[in-house]
Amino acid sequence: MDPKWNDDLPIYRQLRDRVVAMILEEVLVDGDALPSVRNVAAEYRLNPLTVLKGYQELVDEGLVEKKRGRGMFVTTGARRQLLKDERQRFLELDWPKVAATIARLGLEIGDLPKHADDQQPPGKGEQDD
Repeated sequence: MDPKWNDDLPIYRQLRDRVVAMILEEVLVDGDALPSVRNVAAEYRLNPLTVLKGYQELVDEGLVEKKRGRGMFVTTGARRQLLKDERQRFLELDWPKVAATIARLGLEIGDLPKHADDQQPPGKGEQDD
């Protein structure tokens, strides 16, 4: 995790977002343990309650489960659910802006795939369910 914090968002929310990114990037997969609240708090010099609040958001969203006395673990299907949610968010919030920019610039939809392929990182682009 990146130790730099942005002043625009509460730290607990940034922590939650970083764990989500780790799940999406498959750094954390189904069944993996999250770093302990104490370890994260000590490593990043955070209040343990801040870390716990970020983790609790993940629990509330069903992405992480608490196992009493053992820690917190990524739930089965967390990445699939995140991808579904992120895709829906993109289509509802981001795509209209992208489509408007495409229209404003007079670009042709047929030209976009060849440019997108040039920008694609190696090994990315495979479809996930």
